Amino acid sequence: MSAENGTNGTPDTAAGPRPEPIRFYGTTWVNHDHGYTARRVGLAVGSLAAAVAACFVLRFAYQGLRIADVGSFVTLLMVVMFAVCSALAFRHTWSGFTTRPDPDRQASLRGLLTIGFVGSLLAYFFRSLTEAPGEKLHRAEYETAREQYEKRTTRRSGNPSKKRRRS
Repeated sequence: MSAENGTNGTPDTAAGPRPEPIRFYGTTWVNHDHGYTARRVGLAVGSLAAAVAACFVLRFAYQGLRIADVGSFVTLLMVVMFAVCSALAFRHTWSGFTTRPDPDRQASLRGLLTIGFVGSLLAYFFRSLTEAPGEKLHRAEYETAREQYEKRTTRRSGNPSKKRRRS
């Protein structure tokens, strides 16, 4: 059930732009309320635990290659592949918190980001230590939208028929 303003059945909402929700945080990042700090701590711990679990899975895969005796070249290739992909995924995820990623580039890097998921989890962990991941970007966009809205709404004030004409 939505709140109504009682005059014409329209929803009672604040005018102007609305903040964009962030995954796991909703719009609590705007005022840091409704469990924002607990969510940040919980998600930081969760992403670190997921990264540690992923490293154990990769270790088991490495041991499987050693047991299969596929050769040192293949083993080295796998280790280097996961290290490079994790580093690239970390960098891409980290930069995605401050700028909007290009959708075409994002689609082309999907495989690399999947292989380097440990880097993405670590980037999420480190960003969660200071803010909600993507909060700075969303806050800047929201404040810009609010300023533009304020300029549009305050531009026309007063009665235009009483305005003095320039001669």
